[in-house]
Amino acid sequence: MKAEQSKIEELYKHFKNHPLVCTDTRDIKKDAIFFALKGDNFNANKFAEHALNSGCSLAVIDEAEYKKDERFFLVNDVLTALQALANYHRKQLHIPVISITGSNGKTTSKELLNAVLSQKYDVLATKGNLNNHIGVPLTLLSITKDHEMAIVEMGANHQGEIEMLCGIAEPDYGMITNIGKAHLEGFGGYEGVIKAKSELYKYIHKKGGKLFVNADNPLLQELSAGMNKITFGSSDGVDFMGVFVESNPFVKLRFKAHNDDQPLDNKPVVATQLVGNYNFENILAAACIGNYFRVSEKQIEHGLEGYVPSNNRSQVMKTANNLLLLDAYNANPSSMNAAIENFAKMDQSNKMVILGDMLELGVESEKEHNAVVELLSKRGIKNALLVGPYFQKAAKLTGAMSFSSSDEALDYLRANQVKDATILVKGSRGIKLEKVVDAL
Repeated sequence: MKAEQSKIEELYKHFKNHPLVCTDTRDIKKDAIFFALKGDNFNANKFAEHALNSGCSLAVIDEAEYKKDERFFLVNDVLTALQALANYHRKQLHIPVISITGSNGKTTSKELLNAVLSQKYDVLATKGNLNNHIGVPLTLLSITKDHEMAIVEMGANHQGEIEMLCGIAEPDYGMITNIGKAHLEGFGGYEGVIKAKSELYKYIHKKGGKLFVNADNPLLQELSAGMNKITFGSSDGVDFMGVFVESNPFVKLRFKAHNDDQPLDNKPVVATQLVGNYNFENILAAACIGNYFRVSEKQIEHGLEGYVPSNNRSQVMKTANNLLLLDAYNANPSSMNAAIENFAKMDQSNKMVILGDMLELGVESEKEHNAVVELLSKRGIKNALLVGPYFQKAAKLTGAMSFSSSDEALDYLRANQVKDATILVKGSRGIKLEKVVDAL
């Protein structure tokens, strides 16, 4: 153990002089440290020499046969070394680290919080969705001496993963957006999801840190009972209060801190560029955390109003023919139901939904897809196009139009052009529903 620790300290000395890390030979940065990770279908030890010849200053490997000179740094396990180096770097930092996890909305919440905190601080936030056992270390290693705060997104698809990521990132503050039916297969059901996501609360509590908790969510209130927390929500008695104004299609809201004597009704309406009333709590969370870190009310408003979603997440897209609500990056029963409920309430004519399968639900898959189809019927949404084998099976219950893949759906939409419609496009990333946008 001591030998491994000394190796990490030696590696960190090199990192201080060359503070860039890469794991892919297709994205080499000059003087970076190359970590030769392994996967089910690849062994990057084989590409270590190529990485060095392409400009890397050091290659971390775990197979002795590939060590040719002092530029190759041999460790027992490359992934473990990457995680240990990230944790060692974290221990040298003296800035607040905020971690965000949850079944839905964690990336949107992270981006909103970054937009708010960046109004006052130099912030490092997780890029994209680099939120797993490799992404979190890479995020930490990108924190420099110039950063004043860090926001680390944490994802998980099995129990113990959040606990492990907390051990690497050592967050001081934490927030769970919500706990819903996501990755049921890996977690072993909904109870497993609850146990896994609450690992963040337990870590922060044990460390003596602080939580930001949505008081409108009874489960999160229950899981955080007795812990040091700042609450936000739409009911009286919270530390930071907000009121939903409308979402048609963009979310508008008002907010105020509990120690602000000005009535909530007198507060300005903040007009965001996010769709879906389900995003109200994500927006309010960012405002609450910004307020805690003394970002001014005007700065918070500016950050929230200036944030434009991208990457197929809660996007509004106006095409030549239609208005699209594009949310095709991820989907599970919780987020799908919320999106449909919000869409049903929107004051728009000629509405249509294009929905893709919700993946990783295991034995619950058939039941949950049937439930979505039933919800469409209950909300009077008749113009529906369903994509994927699970939805194809569920569609037989109602006679809704369905296709086995996004390519099939694209062919149909090209041959049967839709015009002057407001269209919700939502599905799991693996279904690739963004393909159909070309025909809309």
